[in-house]
Amino acid sequence: MEMTFCKDTAQPVTLPGRGRNGTLVAVVVTYNRLPMLKQTVERILAEPPSALHRLVVVDNASSEDTVAWLAAQTDSRLDVVRLPSNCGGAGGFAAGLRHAMDHHNPDWLVVMDDDARPASGVLSRFAEMDTGKWDALAAAVYYPSGGICEMNRPSRNPFWRPRVFVSTLLGVFRGRARQCYHLPDSAFSASKPVEIDLTSFVGLFLSRHLINAVGYPDANLFLYGDDVLYTLRARKKGMRIAMDNRLKFEHDCSTFQHEGQRVFRPIWKVYYLYRNGLMMYRRAAGPVFFWMLLMVLAPKWYLSGRRYGSDRKRYLRVMWRAVRDGARGDTMLTHPEVQALAQHP
Repeated sequence: MEMTFCKDTAQPVTLPGRGRNGTLVAVVVTYNRLPMLKQTVERILAEPPSALHRLVVVDNASSEDTVAWLAAQTDSRLDVVRLPSNCGGAGGFAAGLRHAMDHHNPDWLVVMDDDARPASGVLSRFAEMDTGKWDALAAAVYYPSGGICEMNRPSRNPFWRPRVFVSTLLGVFRGRARQCYHLPDSAFSASKPVEIDLTSFVGLFLSRHLINAVGYPDANLFLYGDDVLYTLRARKKGMRIAMDNRLKFEHDCSTFQHEGQRVFRPIWKVYYLYRNGLMMYRRAAGPVFFWMLLMVLAPKWYLSGRRYGSDRKRYLRVMWRAVRDGARGDTMLTHPEVQALAQHP
């Protein structure tokens, strides 16, 4: 905890909004999920000012009920940034982080979606933690039911780690490749932080040093993979990232939690999943391995069209454009253009 001393009494006094790790600003991106947002804002603002300096809520052009509710909040730490149009999660996080850095001068930032929130007291815990050598710390993320949230399980890049690469390659033949490069369950009870290479924007604590060195997420990605691409970029610049299981978050999501096969609705989401996914593979694997992966992934995605029934033709049109743009690293297609591509008969 940062201390100062009163001139007359020489008694320690905590500076407002500053813990041991300096000022912390939370960034939440929301779009038309007011019931979830209410829970998240309430949980965050329950933390004392010594643990939380500001909460920046980026409203991705939500409907009027979200606007009205945010306007009615009275906590002076709440700072609402309303975007003129929906820029997706990527655009929202880029705008929120930039706003926080420009207006609140934080030492650390923590990011999350509107359906994710820290466990009670976690921000206070972070304020007093020794962050040691780490430039960013990822939380251990769980479903509200208590199970580990698979979509937020941090990973190590097998293409940078020979032992992990061999294990993953062998895992392909056993149908267990994912388990080889994602952190095992034991990491969620480890006695010290576990180094990682990529993670999600749910409960990710970012130091000002990292932001200054790496910059901001790519707003053009719109949806999916912006967090993985960003953390991979940070690692390539020498930033040190770990998961610390003392930092617990919950993610109130149900996407594919119980489904064996993925079907994306609306279909325009397929574009971002595949295009951004290919960009992630290129950054993680490098150019040689990337083209090998593409030859495996493209046929697999083509066959996935069978799940879309009468929408198969639209799925394939979106899928092939995503493959083309992902292979080129082209992020210039606008969201309205992506939607039109998916709606065309």
